[in-house]
Amino acid sequence: MSQQTVSDERAELASVVVVDYGLGNLRSVTRGLERAGATVEVSDDPDAFEAADGVVLPGVGAFGEGMENAESVREELVAVAERGQPLFGICLGMQMLLTSSEEAEREGQGDVRGLDLIPGTNVRFAEGQKVPHMGWNELDVQRDHPIADGIDGEHAYFVHSYYAVPEDDDAVVASTEYGVDFPAIVANEDGTVFGTQFHPEKSGETGLTILRNFVDICAEQ
Repeated sequence: MSQQTVSDERAELASVVVVDYGLGNLRSVTRGLERAGATVEVSDDPDAFEAADGVVLPGVGAFGEGMENAESVREELVAVAERGQPLFGICLGMQMLLTSSEEAEREGQGDVRGLDLIPGTNVRFAEGQKVPHMGWNELDVQRDHPIADGIDGEHAYFVHSYYAVPEDDDAVVASTEYGVDFPAIVANEDGTVFGTQFHPEKSGETGLTILRNFVDICAEQ
């Protein structure tokens, strides 16, 4: 399954595959990437992953369901990371980059293993915190990474009940606060695998900046 689209907002800079595994806001993510200068293909074809300059793993819903749906492309997503292609997880897609999540156990799904590309787990907000956390929060950039260029102090749109706790504090690129400081953007050690807990495609100009940063990263490959 595939769908070819072309940017009408910015010169085509890079080819991007948005992974179609049955979960995710594919249309709005695709449109945002088009505006950012990407030629976008929505696909579950591993050959398309390999041919692209970068890969986006979107996601909405529960961790266990996400990993179950993505099982058919798990090895191919790991291969993307091993090749050093930029791999960008959004919301649930970001959580799936980690090793595990409390959500699966809480929902009675047992031990569900994530992609384990950024070691760590996802935990639920503390009792007493209203969940899901929904709304606009300020981004506090913690360290340099090209995905976060130009967004320090800007606001992004979040909808989630769980947040990432990476094993390595250096994995945190940017944070935000909702009763507790938590990672808004994470990245692996070499910086080619990264994700946002917020939805860039719903975050106005801040989100467009993120998507343009991603396209620029892909164009440099």
